[in-house]
Amino acid sequence: MFSVGSLRRITLMAHSELLETVRRPLSPDTHLEVPATRSEYERVQEILEGEDAKFPTLQYDGFRNVVIVSAAPSPLHGDMVGQVLSKISDEVKLMPGLDANIKRRLFSSSDRRNTKDTGDTATTRNWDGALVYQTDEGRTLMVAVEVGVSQTYESLRAAISFSVCALRCRVGTAMCINEGDRGTAPAIRYYATREEKRAAIGEIEHDLDSQLQTHPFGPLKIEEDTWFGEVTSTIVENGRFVGDEVPPNLAEITIGDCIPTHVLSGSNIEVTPVNFFHQDWFEDTFRLSMLETAMERVEDKSRVQRA
Repeated sequence: MFSVGSLRRITLMAHSELLETVRRPLSPDTHLEVPATRSEYERVQEILEGEDAKFPTLQYDGFRNVVIVSAAPSPLHGDMVGQVLSKISDEVKLMPGLDANIKRRLFSSSDRRNTKDTGDTATTRNWDGALVYQTDEGRTLMVAVEVGVSQTYESLRAAISFSVCALRCRVGTAMCINEGDRGTAPAIRYYATREEKRAAIGEIEHDLDSQLQTHPFGPLKIEEDTWFGEVTSTIVENGRFVGDEVPPNLAEITIGDCIPTHVLSGSNIEVTPVNFFHQDWFEDTFRLSMLETAMERVEDKSRVQRA
């Protein structure tokens, strides 16, 4: 039996643009902005939590009164977030002169929800990833990382600005990756048996992997089907890495960005650059993640024909 309040809530949700949006199938890495009140965001969030739905995720921008609806990340997105955090952390922990007790207090955190009062109402955002330093007094957010695949750079900057301004992290780095248009979506391919499907997918993977040797930033194609579009640009915050030109290194993060100043008190190591962004590492990681993203799309379009 439904109460009057429950019936009213169901009626409201039935006409919700936000609820209709989260019910639609969304391609990986999709980010949609839907105008909504904070209370509507909270109601739809409650519905998703009640269904134990991992994706899509919802975030709320209290400055603009919009909900950001995010689909599941692609392997390219997830790998770049994890790899950037790991490389920064590893380089810090290899630094001579740092006490082992200091190094062990630095750890990474991913996809954490944070809420702060901003604008006319509260803003709730998830960071892609961050390095956090643990002290006896609590945790300090040091480096926040946001990666967007075919996401507007403006929305990516808004996400990293929240971490820097509202959450007071020491430094934020945003990487925007733009994949070119893939044209018409590939049709579903049907196979007679699972073995035939596996063999065909294996051949496609071998072919796409071979293509990366000649055009490492795409496109990856089989006949008329494009499984990953050509990467049109890759941008890292603050300039020195823009477009397709990958630098030998990015020396824009220092030890003092990763370890709180009072912990390094009296040490000149604070201004030492953390040389984490090496060209060969980036290109190898990027190509493998491109291939995995393309193969995820191939798998999604492959079926065994039912009798």
